[in-house]
Amino acid sequence: MGDLLLVALLLGAMAVPWLLLRRPLTVPAATPGPATGPAVSVVVPARDEERALPALLGAVHASTVPVREVVVVDDGSGDRTAAVARDGGARVLPAGTPPPGWTGKAWACHVGAGAATGDLLLFLDADTLLAPDALAGLLALRAAHGGLVSVQPHHRVEEPHEQLSAYFNVVALMSSDAFSGRATTRPMAFGPCLLTTRDDYLAAGGHAAVRGDVLDDVALARAYDGAALPVTCALGGDEVTMRSYPAGLGQLAAGWTKNMASGATAAAPRASAATVLWVCAHHAAAVGTLLAAAGALTGRDLVAGSALLWPAAWVVLAWQLRSLLRLAGTFRWWTWVLFPVPLLAFDLVFARSALLTGVRRTVQWRGREVDLRAGRTPDEAG
Repeated sequence: MGDLLLVALLLGAMAVPWLLLRRPLTVPAATPGPATGPAVSVVVPARDEERALPALLGAVHASTVPVREVVVVDDGSGDRTAAVARDGGARVLPAGTPPPGWTGKAWACHVGAGAATGDLLLFLDADTLLAPDALAGLLALRAAHGGLVSVQPHHRVEEPHEQLSAYFNVVALMSSDAFSGRATTRPMAFGPCLLTTRDDYLAAGGHAAVRGDVLDDVALARAYDGAALPVTCALGGDEVTMRSYPAGLGQLAAGWTKNMASGATAAAPRASAATVLWVCAHHAAAVGTLLAAAGALTGRDLVAGSALLWPAAWVVLAWQLRSLLRLAGTFRWWTWVLFPVPLLAFDLVFARSALLTGVRRTVQWRGREVDLRAGRTPDEAG
């Protein structure tokens, strides 16, 4: 009876990705439309992005759909961000000190949108890359759905430490409830790539409506929903990619610390609960297998259920994780085979994020301390 119950729970957990990711919309590799279409302005908020900007700007200039302009808003960078952006053909604007109540990124996007002259606004993070046909695909999505088009880029994973982002990527996709094909009361958006018309942006209140939100992308989705404008989420696939944390473990931990606990409270409750079940199944399989192995070595019964059940669960869940990681990024085979390693990283960073966001109410990102109680950073308060 115990084995049957455990199998039922594991099967239920395995069904979660099928329910939450059963209709993943992907940016199509569309052909360019008429040359007389709406003008596109690309807005890039940038803080210390001298290494990432050349690739982004080169990709934008190689687009099969020409853009009117690229506006890079230098958000108080301490490196050569502004010079690199100018050398890459961008128009550079200094963000200046954000007014009280504004986060740095929201203010930079607001400044860039106000200066841009295109009918369409494409907000891109500096670490995002577009394939030559990506903009045509984004325009096709917006023409089909209207409102705000949001893309979660395909994660380019190059260094060993970046493999530790595995669970963060999958959990973000599942808990968003953006790819289940069901209506949700909590619309979501992904900040690295956002496309909208200027008119819709203004009707939703723009970034002024989300000025103090750490998760400005999620808040922006809700602002569009509040203005009765649709929000469409897509996966980047081969068209829109990103490499988020190349600088090392410190950058990776800081980035996910900023997002994870706040994102958990913003996600739809049913998707969050289902995702928690899925993560718990992975913990159970990892711990159960290790205890079963220890029991076999010591001759003691250390875990409930058959000794063969837990290794079988490890294999099955790892194989499922393989397909999910292929959907999220370019993760290596050993990441899903040895899934307890990135799972432990997920646990540690999530615990740290919960502590900082729930107890201390502050997080650090890019040299700024974000005060979650006031919705602003101390150095932004003037």
